[in-house]
Amino acid sequence: MQKNTGIKLKDLAKILEGELSGDGEALISGVSGIREAKESDITFITGLKYKHELEQTKASAVIATREFKELKKNFIFVENPYYTFSRALKYFYEEEYKPIGIDQRAVIGKDVSIGKDVSIHPLAVIGSNVKIGDRVVIYSGSYIGDNTVIGDDSLIYPNITVREDVIIGKRVILHSGVVIGSDGFGYATDKGKHHKIPQIGCVVIEDDVELGANVTVDRATLGKTIIKRGTKIDNLVQIAHNVVIGEDSIIVAQAGISGSVEIGSHCVIGGQVGFVDHIKIGDNVMIGSQSGVMSDVEPNQVVLGSPAIPHKDWLRAQAVYQKLPEMRKKVAELEKRIAELEKKSKEADK
Repeated sequence: MQKNTGIKLKDLAKILEGELSGDGEALISGVSGIREAKESDITFITGLKYKHELEQTKASAVIATREFKELKKNFIFVENPYYTFSRALKYFYEEEYKPIGIDQRAVIGKDVSIGKDVSIHPLAVIGSNVKIGDRVVIYSGSYIGDNTVIGDDSLIYPNITVREDVIIGKRVILHSGVVIGSDGFGYATDKGKHHKIPQIGCVVIEDDVELGANVTVDRATLGKTIIKRGTKIDNLVQIAHNVVIGEDSIIVAQAGISGSVEIGSHCVIGGQVGFVDHIKIGDNVMIGSQSGVMSDVEPNQVVLGSPAIPHKDWLRAQAVYQKLPEMRKKVAELEKRIAELEKKSKEADK
């Protein structure tokens, strides 16, 4: 639902901390994509390759970099148009938080500490000895286990399970279906039978982390499973026991991270990437989608494939792979010619 319905472009430029170019009196009443934008909307563009769309858009103003300064349109010039566009969306659409308090149908355990201006919706279940910070929102159907801590301004959507002894930082967002603190997959095999190893560690989710729908984060066998500050994780990602993920990393849907893997800060991990256990990924690593990571990766590398190898090596391998049918045909022809030559050689020796 739209919060603000109209603002002059010059005033919006001040709010977004950008440089105005064009008609500052133009009225902006909404935000839209460059193709869908209509008159009175503001949109954004991230590079010259989209210039043809800029020429066709009906938007009244565009958020862009100064590389478009020669064009005769209304602009707000900034260094990072995509980020500034997100700020515009928040201005127009993000509603002011209004706490509802604790619904009488919520279940609250013993010795629970609850901060100011919280919202705990119907049928939420809060265990004992839980600490909930200020302005925390817990929606219906979510379960918060004993001895859990939730920091200020965190948002817990419906139908989430946070088990006991979990620490959640400030401004954390958990989407529906998230499970934090389930038992790690640990078994000791003896005489052909698998015996469960008690999982007595915990999970720590640091400030500004966001977990997408149906992400699962297992508790540590001993010690901690940790997701560090600012990391964003897409839907359907499995994070096993004792994993440590560094700050400001991005992990895309359906990745699977085995036990005791360490992932550095500012990493980008594509969809459906799998990791074997007990390996270390350095800072600033990019891993392509559907890769299988079998060994340590040094910092500042780009890898992909299964097993994952450096990007340049993978490209060379793919070039060869595409030629395999032709190469197989040539090898078969060579084998035939060699066989014929060997036959002639034997006949000549008789």
